[in-house]
Amino acid sequence: MAYQTYPGQAPQPVEQRPVRVRPGFGLRGPRREKHVLTVEDLSALAFPVGDDGVVIGLDHQQQPAVIGLFRPSAFEVVLVGGMWTAQLIALRAAATGARIAVETGRPQAWAPMAQAAGGGQPCVTVHQVGRLGAQGASVASPVLVVRDLGARPNRSRLSAAPWQTTLTVLPYLGPNAARVINSADLVGLQRVSPQESDLLGRLLSLAPGDVSALPTLPDNVTLWATRMRRQYVMTNQGEAETQVLGGPRRMD
Repeated sequence: MAYQTYPGQAPQPVEQRPVRVRPGFGLRGPRREKHVLTVEDLSALAFPVGDDGVVIGLDHQQQPAVIGLFRPSAFEVVLVGGMWTAQLIALRAAATGARIAVETGRPQAWAPMAQAAGGGQPCVTVHQVGRLGAQGASVASPVLVVRDLGARPNRSRLSAAPWQTTLTVLPYLGPNAARVINSADLVGLQRVSPQESDLLGRLLSLAPGDVSALPTLPDNVTLWATRMRRQYVMTNQGEAETQVLGGPRRMD
């Protein structure tokens, strides 16, 4: 109880009202005007990318091109291209907090990237062919499995799992390329021979212009294709990525 005094009077008790606290919010802060938008202004609220995921380069409008690699269901990606592009995707996926597991017959080619990716943390692991076990992917710990097994990859022993994406790298089209490509959710196409381009055109229902363009693509350009969409992406690496991976190259 507090007391208030007036000249010539005895102290009078003053009732103190308890401070009202909103549960979970603490004390009320300063009052500010609300921000209000009209319906017409809502269209101005937009982000420069259309999806969350890994930025893999720029599209033809010089806007960031993003692959939503990690999803609540298993996701299969095939890259008909070089190890440089596959390593760049893996490096950027690791930068988002994903774990990377590489199954490869050339571990010495992946070792420098694996050592540089985590800054001392084992976020990229390299495994011999057939030695890759279950990864325990989850929404809090998504996993990118990279299968770098040449032009004739065997079937993966890993079971499909939510939040686990498989990236299969084909340096060129082998005898079982049709099976691998037809089972993919997303296919990336780099420079190939005219004969390979014709086959890819039939497998993916590419437009004649895309079929004729594939044999002439620069080392850092990839045509990404689904059953419904096509998008050319130019990948420009940063300084740190150049130190680890070197310049763009189609073949290793």
